[in-house]
Amino acid sequence: MQENNRLDLPAPLYSRALSVAGRLLLALYFLVPGVMKIVDFEGSAEYMAAHGMVAIPAFLILTIVLQVGGAIFLAIGYRVQLTAFILAGLVLVISVVMHNFWDMEAGLQQAHEMQNFIKNLAIMAGLMVLAGGPRPLNWSLFGGARSS
Repeated sequence: MQENNRLDLPAPLYSRALSVAGRLLLALYFLVPGVMKIVDFEGSAEYMAAHGMVAIPAFLILTIVLQVGGAIFLAIGYRVQLTAFILAGLVLVISVVMHNFWDMEAGLQQAHEMQNFIKNLAIMAGLMVLAGGPRPLNWSLFGGARSS
C-alpha cells in the first residue's frame, strides 16, 4: 500500500527539499549575525562588555568564525552533524551568558531577553535534530544527495 503524503510529491523529493530548506534557514540565522559582528566589531564588543563577558576580542573572533563558518558548512551540506552540534553548543553559551533574563529586574528588557532565550532554545533544538540523525538524505555540494 502506497503512503499518501500531503504534498503529492515523491516522499524522498520533498523530504530532501525540506531538509535543505531547513539547513539554509539555519545557515542564514548564523550568517547574518556573524557578518554584522564583523561590520560592527566595536559595537558587538560593547554589547558583550555590557553583559560581563571576559576576553572579549578572543570570544568575539571565535563567535564570528563559528557563526560564519558554521553557516557556510550548513548551507553547502559539509559535515552537517558535527557543525550542528558545535553551533548548538554556541547557542547554549550565548543564551546563558548574553540572554540572562533571570538576573534582570522585571520589565520590558527582561521580557525581551527571556523571549530571546526561549527562541534560542528552539534554534538549539533544531540543531540537535540535525546533529542527532538519522534523517532523510539531503543535498550537498559534496557528492549530491547523501547522508551527512
